[in-house]
Amino acid sequence: MKFVHLSDLHIGKRVNEFSMIEDQDFILKQILEIVKKEKPDAVLIAGDIYDIPQPSVEAMLLLDRFLDELSSLGLHTMIISGNHDSAERVAFGSKRMVSHMHTCPAYDGKTHKVTLTDKNGEVDFYMLPYIKPAIVRAQFPEEEIVDYTDAVKVAIAHMNVDVTRRNVLIAHQFVTGATRCDSEEISIGGLDNIDAGVFSQFDYVALGHLHGPQKVQRDTIRYCGTPLKYSFSEVNHKKSVTVVQFDSKDDIKITEQPLKPLHEMREIRDIFSSVFLCPKSDDYIRVILTDETPIPDALSDLRKIFPNIMRLEYDNSRTRLIDSGTQGIQNPKQLDPYEIFSTFYRERTQNEMDQKQAQFIKDLIQQIWEES
Repeated sequence: MKFVHLSDLHIGKRVNEFSMIEDQDFILKQILEIVKKEKPDAVLIAGDIYDIPQPSVEAMLLLDRFLDELSSLGLHTMIISGNHDSAERVAFGSKRMVSHMHTCPAYDGKTHKVTLTDKNGEVDFYMLPYIKPAIVRAQFPEEEIVDYTDAVKVAIAHMNVDVTRRNVLIAHQFVTGATRCDSEEISIGGLDNIDAGVFSQFDYVALGHLHGPQKVQRDTIRYCGTPLKYSFSEVNHKKSVTVVQFDSKDDIKITEQPLKPLHEMREIRDIFSSVFLCPKSDDYIRVILTDETPIPDALSDLRKIFPNIMRLEYDNSRTRLIDSGTQGIQNPKQLDPYEIFSTFYRERTQNEMDQKQAQFIKDLIQQIWEES
């Protein structure tokens, strides 16, 4: 059994106010060529199909073209929703889809399983869309569900997985030990962490949610990553398509087919006069100038060389002094709400919260997070 593992397409995304639609169209066509070459039995798309719950018409049309092309190849396509998706929009038209298109947009407590057969027998693919404790608790009120690990554990327990068979799980969660990057949604102080031990019944876990391709604890618990770079924290990522050859429970081969974007994303750090001598490029650029004084009209001048420059920043003795002397919360977008509140409490009271206070705030944040 061979399948392709994709996730986090984020169709319709804007990066620093630049639309990614053209880049996404380009990379999806490249993915289709890889699929045609690899000839898999199935394509798994592990959530965050769209970037926002109400995607634009052009985003929906792009996904429609991509799925139509996959459908024409006659292979099975399995799609779950992620935390960015509108489950209803991911499910749109599902009742009219051909038999080899499978969607599981919203968790309803039921087992969504697709069974495929190859020369070695049957493989069961279980589809688990993005869940929170409150979502699972609503389906199984008799179960004790405190955190995200409990929620996933209960959801899996109700799948009745036969461990003697070959089993694959498609899921969209944050597994403890994985590495995040700036373009991902900030979590609540690790409250959304999932212990990888809950996946012990599955031979391969096709994960979505994190943008960097990586394994967690074992080779077969895997994030394939985004097909494109969506922040400058990803400039060193090697984007790829994950291809899995699954012949037996003890014989799983994983390869990564590299992707080449329409526009590369990179950083340039130097003084203005040196940057201005760089060769022209339509890459997505972040320029960090090290000049001690601001350069008049630097951005407009640099656009003549880099029409797709996304950010212009300075790193010099003045900016470093400002950073080191600034009191209060630094880069609040990079902190989770518990850290922000802890800093606020410490600065207002000159004391740290005691254990009871800290637990109250964590519980309150988790309740708000689940209900949002």
